[in-house]
Amino acid sequence: MIPHYTDHAANERTYLAWVRTAIAVMAFGFLLERFDLFLAFAMATAPRPAVALNSRATELLGLGLILLGAWMTLLSTLRYRRNRRQIDDTETHGYTDTGPQRALSWLVVIMGVFLAAYVARQLIAIAA
Repeated sequence: MIPHYTDHAANERTYLAWVRTAIAVMAFGFLLERFDLFLAFAMATAPRPAVALNSRATELLGLGLILLGAWMTLLSTLRYRRNRRQIDDTETHGYTDTGPQRALSWLVVIMGVFLAAYVARQLIAIAA
C-alpha cells in the first residue's frame, strides 16, 4: 500500500479539478475571441442598420482568458508538486500560498464583470 494514499489521491483530484477549470477558462477565452462572428450575424439580422460594433475588446478578453488558463495550469502544477512533497515529508507544514488562487479568482470576477458590461453595451447598440 502507498503511504498516505488518501492524501495523495485528494491532492491529485484537486490538481485535476484545477486543470479542468483551466481548460474551461481557455475554451471560454477561445469562444470570446471568436465572439465577433456572433456579433456580425446579429448585425446582419437586425431590423435596421446598427452602428459598427467593436469586437477588439472581446478579442483581447478572449486572449486574456486563454493566458489565464495557461497560468492556472502552471500554478496548479507547481502547487500539486509542492503538496506531493509535503505529504511525504515527516515534518508538519502549515497551509500557505493562497495568494495566487485569490489573484486568479479576482481576475475571473473582473473579466466576468467586464464581459457582462461589454455584452450589455453591444446588445443596446444592436437594439438602438
